[in-house]
Amino acid sequence: MSERVLIQHLQSRDDGPVRVSGWVETVRDQKKVQFVILRDESGAVQLVNPATRELGDDADADADAAASAALALTETISDLATGTFLTVHGTLKHDERVKLGGVEIKIGTLEVAAEALPETPIAADSGLDKRMDWRFLDLRQARNNLIFRVQTTLEHAMRTWWVERDYIEVHTPKLMSSPSESNAELFSLAYFEDKTAYLAQSPQHYKQMAQAAGFGKIFEIGDVFRADPSFTSRHATEFTSIDAEISWIDSHDDVARMQEELLAFAIAAVKDKHGDEIRELFDVEVQVPTVPFPRIPLAEAREIVAARGYEIPRTDGDLDPEGERQVSAHVAETFGHPFVFVTDYPIEIRPFYHMKDAETGLTKSYDLLYHGVEITTGAQREHRIDVLEQQARDKGLDPAGLEHYLDFFRYGVPPHGGFGMGLARLLMLLLGESSIREVTFLFRGPTRLAP
Repeated sequence: MSERVLIQHLQSRDDGPVRVSGWVETVRDQKKVQFVILRDESGAVQLVNPATRELGDDADADADAAASAALALTETISDLATGTFLTVHGTLKHDERVKLGGVEIKIGTLEVAAEALPETPIAADSGLDKRMDWRFLDLRQARNNLIFRVQTTLEHAMRTWWVERDYIEVHTPKLMSSPSESNAELFSLAYFEDKTAYLAQSPQHYKQMAQAAGFGKIFEIGDVFRADPSFTSRHATEFTSIDAEISWIDSHDDVARMQEELLAFAIAAVKDKHGDEIRELFDVEVQVPTVPFPRIPLAEAREIVAARGYEIPRTDGDLDPEGERQVSAHVAETFGHPFVFVTDYPIEIRPFYHMKDAETGLTKSYDLLYHGVEITTGAQREHRIDVLEQQARDKGLDPAGLEHYLDFFRYGVPPHGGFGMGLARLLMLLLGESSIREVTFLFRGPTRLAP
């Protein structure tokens, strides 16, 4: 049996026998010829069959058998439903007149591996929720296939950047005995006997534990869980977080420099490998960001927003989503840059473990905005146990409930910091999509636990 050939490799092959497998995308059943568009995980190709509609009166047994086989093939093709998986042995021919890749395959034999029902439950104009109900069918589209090839390239590039710089990859627990951030947005579950476990909201504590363990530089790409009843285009109850933590830093700017170099490298890899396809299927020109990214203190960012005619309704001093869009618009107009670090947040709107600047009293932290949407929070962490305990008390937290975490700092931790970044948000903004649902393999939200 000949080896299966991926459709993307057909153009580089010589004319002749070939075997391809995939699913039926469309069938054009004309009077004298039949065309089938077959798609696999790498692309689509046109199959062609000269239609035989009836048997002749040939008395030759061999000719009669061939005619019967041709008629059977024609009837099989006529009955093919969209989505049917099949294998074709045929003859590859290069023909520049063929719009789809400049090649076509004349069908020799066709083997149906699995038939599909004749009517599909979703169409090109189906709504997002309907498409999510039938996600496995929705993902058969070429542009959706590309999303996850881009995601693969993005993650691989980030891992490459880190590994080449001697970072250690860790896999932190997702079942925890106590909250990783706060009691808000927390999923709890029964854990044997009378115990309660919590799904990790963040690998934050364990990233810092790695610094206490002397690992120096670490990263993780893994699931996190937030019991957040939000229904916005950028929130999910389970998502993939990209995290890194590094020791021996002087400030949060060291973390920001690491992240901007990482992102520039990863986005360049995406542009190099998928830029043409992204332009074709998403009408997006991938912009590789220059480094350094612009940096704007929060107080200045609020002034920029006000000068642009928008009044932020929040009373805690932070930016709201529209404020973030206005700051990013200013940066795009002024610097031509898709990213901006907003820095120097008050401790009142930051976690207790963010370090405060001794001179300003503001935290050594930042949010990273990309095309108007926050994708990251980063900071230098407080590593001095006495300061850390006091900041926890100032936040109304009981240090006794943080013992496992605080123990890290009782035996020495170097100055350190890191960031957490949502993979789906990054991917959504890179491809110009309107919702993280579009770029998540299987989305989880307040009302969606299936498929």
